[in-house]
Amino acid sequence: MLRTERSSYHYRGRRADQADLKKRMKEIAETRVRYGYRRIHVLLRREGWDVNAKRVYRLYKEMGLQLRHKPPKRRVKAKLREGRCAASCSNEVWAMDFVHDQLATGPKLRILTVVDTFSRFSPAVVPRFSFRAPDVVEALERVCGEVGYPASIRVDQGSEFISRDLDLWAYTRGVTLDFSRPGKPTDNAFIESFNGKFRAECLNQHWFMSLDDAIRKCEAWRRDYNEVRPHSAIGNKTPISLGNRSAAHGPPLPADTG
Repeated sequence: MLRTERSSYHYRGRRADQADLKKRMKEIAETRVRYGYRRIHVLLRREGWDVNAKRVYRLYKEMGLQLRHKPPKRRVKAKLREGRCAASCSNEVWAMDFVHDQLATGPKLRILTVVDTFSRFSPAVVPRFSFRAPDVVEALERVCGEVGYPASIRVDQGSEFISRDLDLWAYTRGVTLDFSRPGKPTDNAFIESFNGKFRAECLNQHWFMSLDDAIRKCEAWRRDYNEVRPHSAIGNKTPISLGNRSAAHGPPLPADTG
């Protein structure tokens, strides 16, 4: 009987193999955004990976690749997965929402607010009597023409944000729409914090006598917020001092249809 010394057995680590596997799973998940772990497992097996479904599922959950249970019923520019990374430069991630107020004479106002999650710079605070999806697109196009296009915009699931108009605009401009989960305002904490400051420092401090008056006062507050107000989250600097315009990107070139 052939005997083998136990000392001749060596443990072969799988950490390197697992790192490669995780990297490949992430690549598949990013290009096949509607694939769950089962389909990813099938593709891995086709590629020759010797891995079972349980291991794929464990790594799938560990990396946070789960699909959202209720993704927006849209379109090609909706971000469908949970993972979010902190922005590392200006114009990488914006957050957008609406604030409601009214004129002194009673008519209601809706105010579109936008903030850069890295620099805290606010490129737009836009009051109107009403906002429809085309109005949001118009406001964004005007603002982006001044400060550049963001890579991503975090929004809730309001009707103006899940509209075909905004999705088409995002698609043609190369912008990803990152939707919050229903009933989870903390998913868009940056804009919630910004709106709280806006209400406390501007809306609650003024009467708006007309729409033009509201536009003037909101714009004056926005400029003060960007250019004067110190922000503890960015070392008591002003947002405009971190506004790296070189990070702005323009819309993609139109495709060659010739």
